[in-house]
Amino acid sequence: MGLRHQGRELALKALYRIDICGGASSDDLTALFESFPVEDDARKFAVQLMEGVRREQPALDKHLADALEHWSVKRLSRVDHNVMRIALYELIRLEDIPARVTIDEAIELAKCYGDIESGRFVNGVLDEIAGRLGLKQKGEDVTLPKAE
Repeated sequence: MGLRHQGRELALKALYRIDICGGASSDDLTALFESFPVEDDARKFAVQLMEGVRREQPALDKHLADALEHWSVKRLSRVDHNVMRIALYELIRLEDIPARVTIDEAIELAKCYGDIESGRFVNGVLDEIAGRLGLKQKGEDVTLPKAE
C-alpha cells in the first residue's frame, strides 16, 4: 500500500471522527494519528488533506451539491461525503496528482469503508464534477500528434 493511499485512509478516519464528534481538538487528532502506524510522509499527507478539506469545506460541499441529482449533501453517508471531499480537494488543489489516480483512490476508499454501492456512486459524482471543472485530464501526459 502506497504512502498516499495510507494518508488518504488516515485523513478519512480523522474527518469521520470530526463529523461524529462534532469537532476534534488537536490532542484528539494527535492521538488518532498516533494510533495508526504509518510512515511520517503518509501522516504529513493525511494532515495536508484533512486541513485542506476543513479549510475549503463550504466550497467542496457546493461542488457536491451542484453535482448531485435528486439527492442532497445532507443525505450522503459520512464516509461517502468525506471520501468525495478528500478527492475534490485533491482534484482542485494538488496539481501533482492526476485526476485518474485521485478518482481511482476515492473509489477504492469508498468500496473499503462505504456500502456496496459506494464505489459506483462516488465514481459517478466525481466524474461529473471533474467534467464540469475541466479536470478529467489533469495530470495526464497529453501528446499532440506530430504534423506531417
